[in-house]
Amino acid sequence: MIVVFGRAVVTICGTVVGPLIVALVYDILQRFFGITPSEALTPAGSIAIYILSGILTGIIFYFLSKRIVNFLVQATESSERHLSQLPLSVIVYGAMGLIVGLVIAFLISMLINMIPAKLISMPLSLAVYAILGYLGAAIAIKRRDELSSLRGRRWRDRDRGEGSPNRMCPKILDTSVIIDGRIYDIFKTGFVEGPVVVPGFVLQELRHIADSADPLRRNRGRRGLDVLNRIQKELIIDVEVPEEDYEDLAEVDMKLLRMAQKRRGKVITNDYNLNKVAEVQGVEVLNINELANAMKPVALPGEEMTVEIVKEGKEPGQGVAYLNDGTMIVVDGGRRHMGERVDVLVTSVLQTAAGRMIFAKLKNLDF
Repeated sequence: MIVVFGRAVVTICGTVVGPLIVALVYDILQRFFGITPSEALTPAGSIAIYILSGILTGIIFYFLSKRIVNFLVQATESSERHLSQLPLSVIVYGAMGLIVGLVIAFLISMLINMIPAKLISMPLSLAVYAILGYLGAAIAIKRRDELSSLRGRRWRDRDRGEGSPNRMCPKILDTSVIIDGRIYDIFKTGFVEGPVVVPGFVLQELRHIADSADPLRRNRGRRGLDVLNRIQKELIIDVEVPEEDYEDLAEVDMKLLRMAQKRRGKVITNDYNLNKVAEVQGVEVLNINELANAMKPVALPGEEMTVEIVKEGKEPGQGVAYLNDGTMIVVDGGRRHMGERVDVLVTSVLQTAAGRMIFAKLKNLDF
């Protein structure tokens, strides 16, 4: 049905093209050669020429209509598939840039239309519309990240005042922190402000991990994608997925640091090596492992607590217990109380790179 309707529309348009061509030829002959064909023909002859030209082009367009309709249908479907794969930010900024370009072209075409020769002004106006429309869309898409940051800065300046030192900066997520999953809970608390950036190359790495043949890697990758979906759907937070890539860099970590330097943002990670490399390059890092250690309850020497001895320690007579947050407690003399809940006294606290360790002794010693 669509094809039949399309062919009918193309044929009707073809019947209009013929008379327009005749009128254009008449105008060219009169302007450049001083020939007026309409004066050499009778009114009936002129009408006949217009009708015959319309019938001729209509027949031509009818035979070409099937190919034209098929081409338009395929082009529409291809455009729809391509647009559906593009991020929403690309479509929105592209449309905004196109509108701005067309508005500028309209203003310029008003000057061009003052040219008396329509054969020059009309093609020139069409060219201006096409060029400025394309440039507006292309520039807006390529610079959409900067436009987003300007938009964010405008709102921040309004709320906090121009030049405020507390101005929010983008938080760039790496692959490990997305797979870890705790970042969702951190964002949910509202302690982390600013736009969240998930680079396209990080998303691509997550997809590769989710498609891995190794079941463990595949599950980790799928969990990371699920975490991203929850952040976007369940949390009121601005998430950007820029497509910019750095072809001169092979490693994802180095691309992350390059993007952080370019955007003046901070990288959120739990990767110890990335943390160290970022320090060397002067990039600020928010390590969620350090955050987790900082949030663990503080135990002071002499403090009492009740714990369950779950296994033996490395030294003779030692027992090991754990707090709910995973902090390990080494209990001197706790080995003989394996599987029991006992009261202990904290003797010392050791802070290591891996976390906090608490050393304690039994509160009531049985002699």
